[in-house]
Amino acid sequence: MNPATLTRTSAFEWRIEPTGNMRVPGVIYATEALIQAMDERVRDQVVNVACLPGIVSASYAMPDAHWGYGFPIGGVAAFDAEEGGVVSAGGVGFDISCGVRCLRTGLQRAELEPLKERLAETLYHRVPVGVGSHGPIHLDDKQMEAMLTGGAQWAVERGWGSRDDLRFIEAQGRITGARADAVSAKAKKRQRNEMGTLGSGNHYLEVQEVGELYDREAARAFGLAEHEVVVFIHCGSRGLGHQIGTEYLKSMATSARQHGIELPDRELACAPLRSDTGQAYLGAMRAASNCALANRQIITHFAREVFAELFPAADLELLYDVSHNTCKLEEHSLNGERKKLFVHRKGATRAFGPGHPDLPEEYRAVGQPVLIGGSMGTASHVLAGNADPRVPSFASACHGAGRAMSRRQAHRNWQGRQLLEELREQGIIVRSPSAKGVAEEAPHAYKDVDAVVDGAEEAGLARKVAKLKPLVCIKG
Repeated sequence: MNPATLTRTSAFEWRIEPTGNMRVPGVIYATEALIQAMDERVRDQVVNVACLPGIVSASYAMPDAHWGYGFPIGGVAAFDAEEGGVVSAGGVGFDISCGVRCLRTGLQRAELEPLKERLAETLYHRVPVGVGSHGPIHLDDKQMEAMLTGGAQWAVERGWGSRDDLRFIEAQGRITGARADAVSAKAKKRQRNEMGTLGSGNHYLEVQEVGELYDREAARAFGLAEHEVVVFIHCGSRGLGHQIGTEYLKSMATSARQHGIELPDRELACAPLRSDTGQAYLGAMRAASNCALANRQIITHFAREVFAELFPAADLELLYDVSHNTCKLEEHSLNGERKKLFVHRKGATRAFGPGHPDLPEEYRAVGQPVLIGGSMGTASHVLAGNADPRVPSFASACHGAGRAMSRRQAHRNWQGRQLLEELREQGIIVRSPSAKGVAEEAPHAYKDVDAVVDGAEEAGLARKVAKLKPLVCIKG
């Protein structure tokens, strides 16, 4: 992206002034180097989102932003239902409630090393992964309805985890307002055998070592210490979420025409929040969010079983679980007034600051854990949310590195088997059913995650707490 097409308002904030049909400005948080690395279409999509009815404050993009479907990935926008605001399936994405969960293990890296190879193999065989992967769990109609409305709470009640886990999941593991009746039979059918599975693409289960600590007070609150082992789980609502996104994009295109909404891009199909279509999508999306929370909870149970077999002293405690593809009804300050707004975060992580009442008591003094996933061989990060009123991005931060090239380009540039050997030489064991998938997710197909995290901190979106180094990666 050419920085000359933007107005620089600070070292880390770039503004697009309203023109044409824009209702609000566009704001991109990034360093100049990250701006230059962004596709020009990110600017176009930030502008297009700013044209949607009922949008407030600005159309935002995070430091890891790249071109997506309708909204940029890394896009944030809030809408006021009282002002004709809309909900957009493209503003949530196809992998509804995709997110990251972090588990502490209580192990030191030195304890893990002798069994690292065996751990990788056992996790790979115990946690289903890959395109169309099925697990040992089959849901009948009644169980499906209960899962879609119960989320991680449903999973815990079925024996996959403990009630204490729920305190460290957003919304205590269950999104209210879910409507199983708004989810099609086809979407439910796709999910019957997919609970407890990672899927494909950039999804993974990764065993990591805590490396550098940047904020020791927050690290203590999060229970992180140098050289200890943690586990990241990155996945979402699988086939069910994708089906919901596909179906509602079609119905929203019709709804937009019926309500006289002029779309700058057909991929921004949307519906008024107070319309039947808008309400049905919100209900279905919340059901998919519960599916994702339940899915990560079940995978956690599988991982705990593996660690219990190989490391009896390990105790996998949940640090936090937060989604980065959602639309959430939240209360925010807008022009000095507290307003309830529907905040779309697509490839952006909620980052509540210190003192927020929705945070577990253990974290309230330091802010929400913000979990930033790496890219199979690169570092991951744990950040903490800020409460800086000068950064009005609706308490949002980045979610990862962000792609620097398409999967097709990556597959042309790298060979999966060669990558696996290179990573092994670095001490990183990767298990995946697809050499093609490994090539598509090559670390260099993504931006520099360290630079993205630095940019997020410098822009005031969140602050760095810990850097995590990969040891074992189970990859889709």
